Amino acid sequence: MSDVLDLTRELVHRRSLTPEDAGCQDVLAERLEAAGFTTRWMPFGDVRNVLFTRGDRSNGAPSLWFLGHTDVVPTGPEDKWSFPPFDAAISDGWLFGRGVADMKGGVAAMAVALERFAAAQPEHAGEIGLLITSDEEGPAVDGVVRVAELLREEGGAPDYCLVGEPSSQKALGDTIRIGRRGAVNAKLQVNGIQGHTAFPENLVNPVHVLAPFLAELADTTWDEGDADFPPTSCQVSNINAGTGATNVTPSHLVLHFNFRNGPVSSAEALHERVEEMLARHGIEDFELEWKVMGRPFRSEPGALREATVGAVRDLLQVEPDCNTGGGTSDGRFIAPLGTEVLELGLMNTSIHQIDERTPLADLDRLCKTYLEILRRLFSAR
Repeated sequence: MSDVLDLTRELVHRRSLTPEDAGCQDVLAERLEAAGFTTRWMPFGDVRNVLFTRGDRSNGAPSLWFLGHTDVVPTGPEDKWSFPPFDAAISDGWLFGRGVADMKGGVAAMAVALERFAAAQPEHAGEIGLLITSDEEGPAVDGVVRVAELLREEGGAPDYCLVGEPSSQKALGDTIRIGRRGAVNAKLQVNGIQGHTAFPENLVNPVHVLAPFLAELADTTWDEGDADFPPTSCQVSNINAGTGATNVTPSHLVLHFNFRNGPVSSAEALHERVEEMLARHGIEDFELEWKVMGRPFRSEPGALREATVGAVRDLLQVEPDCNTGGGTSDGRFIAPLGTEVLELGLMNTSIHQIDERTPLADLDRLCKTYLEILRRLFSAR
């Protein structure tokens, strides 16, 4: 077995359901401190955040931090798994387990790459590091967003940040995220008057009130996107109404919907358009909660992109697609600090699913790619 596989399995064995870390970060601390890294703990609430750094930024040398998380999503029914989800079972060239791809395999690859780089170049210029949180899969309120606030206050953001989220689609390295769309969660409650279905003159059915608005919400083209971002999308995630009786209309209806937006349509502009749509359909008795989960970002081409694309081409023998697809990541908190942020990681085809898995070979190949990126960035200075 390889160092990357061993470390991945050790992390997967720990039931770190968000925001629980279950000791994963202690495992990383023991290893990286032995390799000469300094540890800085930054806990907030129930969330553990830790930053491991080595070297310094004097004489204009660059800084590169890897970014990852040790928390995982719930397993779902464990009896549906082919193997117990925290056993980190190996079968037919695959590693199975909750978090193997999202993203304990990536965390292990980053940690081992940093160890190997430090061992090969103990007097390396610049600063290398690893930032880890246990609040990426949860509400993300006490994780990297809080760390980013500290970095802004201290002026300590890195020049480059490589996020280890599982970005690959069909082959390792085929996709590099150069940014991410924003995310907005909306909760709309439309109020009516509960009543007997046989007497419509005595009631106001919020389902009927909402129906024309919902049809337009689903059919609207919000924008056309741009060169890096696809068009803004809106998806309804939940509708709830009713008392449970078939002859009673509900007193209110609650609709949850989500926007994924690029820079063409800001969260504020979308909010205004939804309010206008409600007014146009004559919906007056409502409550609208609007929560911006993340704003869109993209990093302009720089040294990190050059090193990452070059390493993927040479080591993985694929031509990466540089895009802004997928959901959100913690990179959205680091990019506004002026840091060039990219994402490169394992295959994402089974993340959050029952039988989450990753090819064994990809763990070592990803680690070697991360190591090559380090070499290219720091040997060029």
